[in-house]
Amino acid sequence: MIRLVVVDDHPIVRGGLRDTFADIEDIVVVGEAGDGAEGIERAKLLAADVVLMDLRMPGMDGVAATAALRKSAPSARVLILTTFDSESDVLPAIEAGAIGYLLKDALPDELMRAVRAAARGESVLAPSVTQHLMGQVRRPRAGTLTDREKEVLQLVANGSSNREAATALFIGEASIKTHLQHIYDKLGVRDRASAVAEGYRRRLLT
Repeated sequence: MIRLVVVDDHPIVRGGLRDTFADIEDIVVVGEAGDGAEGIERAKLLAADVVLMDLRMPGMDGVAATAALRKSAPSARVLILTTFDSESDVLPAIEAGAIGYLLKDALPDELMRAVRAAARGESVLAPSVTQHLMGQVRRPRAGTLTDREKEVLQLVANGSSNREAATALFIGEASIKTHLQHIYDKLGVRDRASAVAEGYRRRLLT
């Protein structure tokens, strides 16, 4: 019997997952939690085999909870279940120790197979997640910005809007947006302010 703990801040989602596994003979939902910190405690207390973990939750998020669980309860396999599949969401979760990453539009049968695979110690990834990881492997190492990306980041740090940056570099505004998304992915951030802060931390900016 696979002991499953569901961690999600939306009660309706937790209820739906409970119903999904209600009649499955080899999987039982032994507990649930509304945030990462509570999820860690429930997983440890209830000796969970698999933890279905949302990513974005108030308090401790899914990435931090996954990393903590890998240290305090290494036998519990963390399977991310979220609506977010950008590279800046996927990579930190995998690096934190998640064994799998699925999206909430997965079919019930897919979810059940994923839980069983995770319990066996096998990785399970949504197709879009696999594409992100393949792209990461094919690119230069994470955090290595191109010269043009450094120029864009410097302009953003200096307070330029996308339009102003595009004018300064003689390129289209759409190209600036593309460069920014690549910068976010490489730096592991989600917005301009975080990108600038990370740029200064890594001494990419002057």
